[in-house]
Amino acid sequence: MSANTSITEKNYRKLIIRAGLEGFSFAVKDTLNNQILSFETVDFSGYPRTHKVEEHYWKAFLEYRELTKIYDEVVVLHDNSLNTFVPSALFDEAYAGSYLQYNTKVFESDFFTFDSIESPEIKNVYVPYVNINNFLIDQFGPFEYRHVSTVLVSRLLDLSKNVDEKQVFVHFENKCFQIVVVQNRKLLLFNSFEFQNAADFIYYLLFTAEQLNLNPESFRLQLLGAIIEDSELLRIAYKYVRYVSLLETTALTFQNDFSHDQNLQHFILLQS
Repeated sequence: MSANTSITEKNYRKLIIRAGLEGFSFAVKDTLNNQILSFETVDFSGYPRTHKVEEHYWKAFLEYRELTKIYDEVVVLHDNSLNTFVPSALFDEAYAGSYLQYNTKVFESDFFTFDSIESPEIKNVYVPYVNINNFLIDQFGPFEYRHVSTVLVSRLLDLSKNVDEKQVFVHFENKCFQIVVVQNRKLLLFNSFEFQNAADFIYYLLFTAEQLNLNPESFRLQLLGAIIEDSELLRIAYKYVRYVSLLETTALTFQNDFSHDQNLQHFILLQS
């Protein structure tokens, strides 16, 4: 809907899509009451591999009626590891792609963009899925998009406000995890790691802690994302780090009827 839409024409509905190549998830939010009305996850594993990803999205749009309704706002989150954070003071938009070349393989033909985090002043430079954006523009018209890590880091920075000690967060996904270290709204570290098992996870975590001079006997580790209480990942973290916990999600339960595990797993989407 256009910015000139009158208040009587608004439906107070917001669609949030977390877009990936192997599937996507989406939520419909009531913006008037700040409540999640519906949530779905779409897995492309059963779709023909010979088809383009846009065709998978097109098929999903035929199956889920929520995706064809009119919304006041549509937000798309690009889910990949093709990103890096840069202090605004060191950032030059004309050379956006050069910041990525140190941690990922990029090409001159890639399209680069960035999100801004105001406090502290940081740019998140990334490569969006242009083909998915083009498909969604045909469905919705202009919409807002950003990188998933922008949402994750922004929310964790908010949680660190007035906390002077260094906080370590690990956000798990299916094949990778992100380590985020913050201190009173300062981003000290963000990195993404691919892993296959719990041993990989604890190796990267302890190596990161060593580089930041964090003592496993004293720093507090909070876990979120695709992790549950009875998890090998949690057990091995307890073995090597003294203070470990799952992220507290009580505040999120006021916005939805999801379980603690679901709020942990879909933290990024539900916080958008």
